[in-house]
Amino acid sequence: MRDAVLDCGWGRLLFAQTFETAAPLVEALRAEGPDRRDIAFYVRNPHVLLASAPQELFLDPSHTYRLDLATYRSSRRQPRGFTVRRLMSEADAQTVNDIYAKRRMVQAPPDFLWSHRDDRTLSYFVAEDLTTGAVIGTVTGVNHARAFEDPENGASLWCLAVDPQATQPGIGEALVRRLAEHFRTHGLAHMDLSVMHDNAQAIALYEKLGFRRVHFFGVKRKNPINEALFVGPSDDHALNPYARIIVDEARRRGIQTDIIDSEGGLFRLSWGGRSVRCRESLSELTSAVALSICDDKRVTRRIVEAAGVRVPRRIDPQNLGAIDEALETYGQLVVKPARGEQGKGVAVGLKTMADVQAALLRARRICPDVLVEEQVEGEDLRLVVIDYEVVACAVRRPPRVIGDGRSTLRVLIEHQSRRRAAATGGESSIPIDAETERTLAEAGYGLDDVAGEGEEILVRKAANLHLGGTIHDVTDEVHPVLVEAAVAAARAIDIPVTGIDLMVRAPDQPDYAFIEANERPGLANHEPRPTAERFIDLLFPLSARPDA
Repeated sequence: MRDAVLDCGWGRLLFAQTFETAAPLVEALRAEGPDRRDIAFYVRNPHVLLASAPQELFLDPSHTYRLDLATYRSSRRQPRGFTVRRLMSEADAQTVNDIYAKRRMVQAPPDFLWSHRDDRTLSYFVAEDLTTGAVIGTVTGVNHARAFEDPENGASLWCLAVDPQATQPGIGEALVRRLAEHFRTHGLAHMDLSVMHDNAQAIALYEKLGFRRVHFFGVKRKNPINEALFVGPSDDHALNPYARIIVDEARRRGIQTDIIDSEGGLFRLSWGGRSVRCRESLSELTSAVALSICDDKRVTRRIVEAAGVRVPRRIDPQNLGAIDEALETYGQLVVKPARGEQGKGVAVGLKTMADVQAALLRARRICPDVLVEEQVEGEDLRLVVIDYEVVACAVRRPPRVIGDGRSTLRVLIEHQSRRRAAATGGESSIPIDAETERTLAEAGYGLDDVAGEGEEILVRKAANLHLGGTIHDVTDEVHPVLVEAAVAAARAIDIPVTGIDLMVRAPDQPDYAFIEANERPGLANHEPRPTAERFIDLLFPLSARPDA
């Protein structure tokens, strides 16, 4: 077949080896749809193609790898805690898109994925959590023999993505193997894939499975989606995900961005004669008074309680009798530094005086002033409030691992920590410290013990994302009372951008207790909710895009 093009939903694959000359391939790339990413793949002479349209095209900085299906050997190990199956429902299609969004990949319309579920050219596989039934990973395969009567009888792998919240090890490997076995049973000769040159973790996996690099290239159009791949080195290479999501949104709107301190997430945005300095989501619109209120959790409690927001009972940390009485009354207590961030020094689920005293000692290393509070049972809910409107809501859950009957808990924690770090640009990892050891000990384990296959082990009790916790969007189901409480707290503090943390019985129920207010919430944690868009709307109202 000549000039073969395959629509994949997120964009089109243009099989360059089927185009006799550069001109029709250039024209095909020019036909790329808005917000799509087309890829000219198997380009053997990229210099010729680029010379035809140097202002429009660029060479994708990815490597191509090939797996010989004739020599591929299946693994004897079966997935543990999950299964790999075909895409089977419209809900599957939506969840696949959600995973794409979390991984900052171009999404495909869910109805496209659903309508192609039985397609003999495109194959969609998903990984399903056996406990929750949730889809936690996905991969797409393309049968080249079906797509364009490939004389080499090949296939390719695309869109491998694992939910960054997933706890089971080996999800990506299982998806790759399932696709390889699918293509092998169809008599195909090889399976190719394209991977970014600096994605060392993915390359290591592919090479372990037997992939070898081949010298074919990809060419793409210069568009806003691909901008980071062709503009060259910039002054924002060290920006963390929380600063980058804001800078990227500002640049999409034509707002000038000047990076002041990349490592510290400090930048200036300028547009229409207005200039605002920001440190991630903390801007000059947040007053020093509001910042100081959020900085001291004792003050925050008093301010929001006066506004009618319910707070947990506080116990005097110096009064051992009061602590004993509180342990008797509530069963479990929480200790945290009065000042501090990212969950440092926070201990949850303290049941004995010895636990409380040890936690007080650790917390005072962070800040000499500490809080002891009743532990309110339930889930940790973060509500992002921008301009006194709730933009995103998410349940935050403590880190946990799934036993496989072979690996020690230390190894499982380290594996899960690497996955969380990779998914968050290094912003989330699970420390192996006294709090982790205490949590494991309560479950009857030590770091060097092996948990049974499929057993879920809580690693820490606090749900802080920086310490390896996971986040699960519940914006569409949160109860109006919780929204009202978050807005009331933000107004009491008089802070235009904040993350309000509540302990709730469930997101769709009205019961809650206020935990704290964060003056610099991580907007990137709530993608694809429009947190960055609403933040820029607040700073530059007239810059709002017509489709916002």
